[in-house]
Amino acid sequence: MSLLIVGTLAFDDIETPSGRVEGEIGGSAGYAALAASFCTKTAIVAVVGEDFPKATLDDLSGRGIDLAGVEHAPGKSFRWSGRYHENLNNRDTLDTQLNVLSSFSPKVPEHLRSAETVFLGNIDPVLQAQVLDQLREPRLVACDSMNLWLDIARPALMRVLERVHLLVVNDEEARLLSGQHNIVRAAHAILKMGPQRVLIKRGEYGVIAFEHGSTFAMPAYPLEEVFDPTGAGDTFAGGCIGSLARDGGRVDAASLRRAIAHGSVLASLVVEKFGMRRLWELSGADIEARRQAFLRLTDFHTI
Repeated sequence: MSLLIVGTLAFDDIETPSGRVEGEIGGSAGYAALAASFCTKTAIVAVVGEDFPKATLDDLSGRGIDLAGVEHAPGKSFRWSGRYHENLNNRDTLDTQLNVLSSFSPKVPEHLRSAETVFLGNIDPVLQAQVLDQLREPRLVACDSMNLWLDIARPALMRVLERVHLLVVNDEEARLLSGQHNIVRAAHAILKMGPQRVLIKRGEYGVIAFEHGSTFAMPAYPLEEVFDPTGAGDTFAGGCIGSLARDGGRVDAASLRRAIAHGSVLASLVVEKFGMRRLWELSGADIEARRQAFLRLTDFHTI
């Protein structure tokens, strides 16, 4: 298995200026795995309740995603409810129901423990560490987190950061983690915590990648209308890590920049419809067309 993803499979209730949906399929592992599946063989470690639709699991499996690590537990699946502000950069969490996630203890099947690349999606860092403890020596470990864990589980998160090669966070999380308001200073502070590289997502302003002695910036693709930003960060991360996994987990300047571009392409597409709907219907031609648009957007050699 090239890429192992641990995270959530969930229901989302989402309200944006474009409308409202309830019970939309989501979760960090769902977005990331579906995005990564365009690049490489992928597996998920997660938990679902009795209410999670078998049809969705069948669809994920149909995309070549290994679900042997998905636990089926009695009770309801994880559920999140949120409302986005008019600018879509800010949102209010209205309700979070952990349900079966509250007692989840991840178990990595034997055949997945030799995964070369691992993406620790946005879940409790204690669970992220439990997954790492079960793995043989992965070549690349990438990690995502959020301000909730910085608030309530910082010591556990700091221990995880010592074991990862690549951290993916947004600008608010980077500031909270580092205690630095300036993004550049925040990135440099995070690099001292253990990760060799940090990708800072900046919403409609794109992403900046930092490593010791090098910085790379990628803009976001300008869209006339964004229906739903939910999962855009997980989609970016999945596309990015999937691209790196396709390269065998090797991370150099060229492979990282290709990966960031690929993740950015998928993130720009997923926001065009609610939930994961756009990801389900994407074709290789759709992805290539957007990639070419990104190339035109960032090409200054012909000016």
